[in-house]
Amino acid sequence: MHDIYDTFDEDEFDGPSKTQIKKEMHELQELGVKLTELTLEQISRLPLTEELYNAITEAPKITQRSAKKRHMQFIGKLMRKADGDAIREAYDEIQEAQHQAARQLHLIEKWRDRLADGDNQALQNFIQEYPHADIQQLRQLIRQVQKETSQQKAPAAKRKLFKLIRETLSVNH
Repeated sequence: MHDIYDTFDEDEFDGPSKTQIKKEMHELQELGVKLTELTLEQISRLPLTEELYNAITEAPKITQRSAKKRHMQFIGKLMRKADGDAIREAYDEIQEAQHQAARQLHLIEKWRDRLADGDNQALQNFIQEYPHADIQQLRQLIRQVQKETSQQKAPAAKRKLFKLIRETLSVNH
């Protein structure tokens, strides 16, 4: 009896498995879904075909669940035709920029809160780390923040302090 496994030559097959292909298709579709969550400005920075760009920008307008699911599958199909690696790389750059901006924001908030508490050591550390900072304006804003806090006023000086710290840090980087 002739067995079909006897005729199979492992050296002839060098392509990816069906499972691997499906996995890559699902990853591209998931990336497509993530792209629909970006802003128009961010989407415009991606290397997309016109058809894929239109599909991604139309996606948020679709509200019906089944239609949205079909549209996401359509985006996945278009993603398979596009240069997925270039799109993923550009998406990762956008995500890294967002994470960097969030880290910067947290650093600014940390400095603002430490300085607003009247911590002289924090002020010395800030001046040492950012010697180009406007020390006189910084001290004046710290006093205003403390005065507003004690009088339970709106935190206008705290916002100004935040802005000054942000400007100081942006000059440094």
